[in-house]
Amino acid sequence: MRPANKLKLSIAILFLLCLFTYLDRPFPTSRTVYDSVPMPTTSEGNLQASFEFLSADKKNAQSWSLPNYIASVTAEHPQKTGAYILENGFEALLARAWLADHATTSIEVQYFIWSNDNIGTLASEALIRAANRGVKVRVIVDDLLIEAEDKTLLALAKHPNVEIRIYNPKHQVGTNIGKRLWNIIADFKSANQRMHDKTFVVDGVVAITGGRNMASEYFNFHHEANFRDRDVLILGNAVTKVSGNFNNFWQHPLSVPVETIFAEHRFMRASTEISNQEVAGIYEQLHAYANLDSNFEPALKQAIRSIPESFERLSKEIVWTDVEFIHDIPGKNRLTDLQGGGDSTRALATLVNQAQQEILIQSPYLVLSDRAIAMIKSSLQRGVKITINTNSLASTDNLQAFSGYRNQRKELLKMGVRIFEFRPDAESRGKLLNSPVIDKYKPAVFSLHAKSMVIDNKIAYIGTFNFDPRSENLNTEVGVIIRNQELSKQLAQAIEQDLKPGNSWNAQVDNPDQYVSTSKRFQVWLMQLLPLRPIL
Repeated sequence: MRPANKLKLSIAILFLLCLFTYLDRPFPTSRTVYDSVPMPTTSEGNLQASFEFLSADKKNAQSWSLPNYIASVTAEHPQKTGAYILENGFEALLARAWLADHATTSIEVQYFIWSNDNIGTLASEALIRAANRGVKVRVIVDDLLIEAEDKTLLALAKHPNVEIRIYNPKHQVGTNIGKRLWNIIADFKSANQRMHDKTFVVDGVVAITGGRNMASEYFNFHHEANFRDRDVLILGNAVTKVSGNFNNFWQHPLSVPVETIFAEHRFMRASTEISNQEVAGIYEQLHAYANLDSNFEPALKQAIRSIPESFERLSKEIVWTDVEFIHDIPGKNRLTDLQGGGDSTRALATLVNQAQQEILIQSPYLVLSDRAIAMIKSSLQRGVKITINTNSLASTDNLQAFSGYRNQRKELLKMGVRIFEFRPDAESRGKLLNSPVIDKYKPAVFSLHAKSMVIDNKIAYIGTFNFDPRSENLNTEVGVIIRNQELSKQLAQAIEQDLKPGNSWNAQVDNPDQYVSTSKRFQVWLMQLLPLRPIL
């Protein structure tokens, strides 16, 4: 990129930073989670008592363990991977909670967003409880949208069985606003290279990956707005590759321990020292928060307790097949400009180029690069039918990305692509949004966040890849390619359900933009004038 263009791009980004606090998630931010939890009085000597591990006798007394159970199931399907699609957010939350409660040796967690809202706090508490049992917990979180106080991060990392690393810390952790702006201007590409991976691995034998971040709106628990999202639970062969990818990120210099970050930036911030008493207090706050029925509904606790029966049912519904875990390397590409692609990009491009009959895509953000548009044209010329489900202006949580899509919408429709835009009042909310919070508050907005693709009704992709330049060239992405007709048809049916008139508008005939205010349409029009496509 020429210096003049780089300068224009930097100015555009600075303008956006002034308009938006978040680049990827402008849903309402939850209040501080500890407002209702009194600070307990603890002595420094109580710290050790909170780390109570299971004795060898207690472990031997257990007749059932997660690794043994999974091993007994996978032994019947050597060299295969079991896959189960998690369409419902509440079900996806229960699966994570139950697996964390039954972990015996390790939990490896990798997320783009970790919020300090209800779900993020309960997840942190679940990890601390697992660590108290002797489980080794390792967490990697991207720096851009992490929500956590400095001392909370340090307190969690102080646990002898917990390690936390921040990926590419140039925006939030240990960084003030001046340093953040300098990082953007001085090394624009690096500041935009984010870790968009979302994986959850327990005991090295079971994993969950897909579109969901660790925040309330991804699990049907936000009071105002929630996402229609999708994950996949996998057992067997492909789990080893998920763990291997986690270790690659863990060992990479871009993943920095939180203790190192605060030690290196101490002179720029208020004191980040933390005493054992403060650590114990934060742990007790987390446990107290999780034990309040107003924060952790009794219905949710009961659902988690009943999972063993559900897991038996789930194990019978798992499809054993060939599953390929695709991922990018830390840092993505090495080119000097904002292009370059990555391993995930090339894997998905191969699927598109091999399609013979139909391509069905579901992506919250649709901003196609010139190469992607060329592939779409080539596929259409081969007679391939292409249908895309994406957000409408009324449902999107990312106006910047929508502005890029709006610049291309007419061209894509003219080419022959069928586009359906998700409705914020989608009728499918009744089926997909079922949780204690949803039943009580009935949030108004439903937004698409699932990232999936089906090729010829026989190959399915579920993962983190948005069909935009940011996923193509900048963010690291993960996902699974499932070569199985049964699961592919199951995924296609779920997406086709979202295409129905009660769930989405047909962009060819419905003019979905009419359902938002003039001021919102004007705001997006202004963004359309900016040279933002390479970073959308």
